[in-house]
Order: sequence, then C-alpha cells, then structure tokens
Amino acid sequence: MYARVTQFRIQPGKVDEFQQTVRSVIPTAQKEKGFRGLLILRGGVEAPLDGHVISLWETLEDLRASEKSLYFYGALARVMRCCEGFPGILEQEVLCSEFRAA
Repeated sequence: MYARVTQFRIQPGKVDEFQQTVRSVIPTAQKEKGFRGLLILRGGVEAPLDGHVISLWETLEDLRASEKSLYFYGALARVMRCCEGFPGILEQEVLCSEFRAA
C-alpha cells in the first residue's frame, strides 16, 4: 500500500471549512482505482495551522494515476481555497497499517 501525504497551511478561521471541503471529495476519491482510505490530520493550536491529508492507495501506480485525473486537481483546488501557499506533497510506502472497523 502507498500513501500520498499532502501538507497544507490552513488559513486562520478556516479549519472547519478545510475539514468539510476534504470530506466532500471523499465520494469522488472512492471511485478512483486502488483508493483505500483517507485521513485528515490537524496540528498546531495557533495560526497558521498545519493540516495533513493522507490518502491511501493499493499500488504506487494507482496513486500516480489518480494524480492525472480531474478528481485530483479539482480536489486540490477546492482545498487550497482555505489554505496559504502551495501544499507539500510526498509519496510514501506504507510499511504497516491496522485499522479497526468503526
């Protein structure tokens, strides 16, 4: 499994909008080949806040293919409306994961 880790700088007062915007793209992401899940993380207590979006993919090829779709650029543009600057984006291999059913 592979992960795309995207780090955003959330504008002051935009944390809720950031969260709602990322959540709104999940149904589209679920239609992408190899999509396995998504985590939204927030760090910091003072502005600007760091936000991380971690999307999980079955293969590295699936992850990279998703970057060529309109889903990726549309989602990125929507999320960036609540952020400062351009996000940092990393590809990482998942060495171990364990998620319990809700």
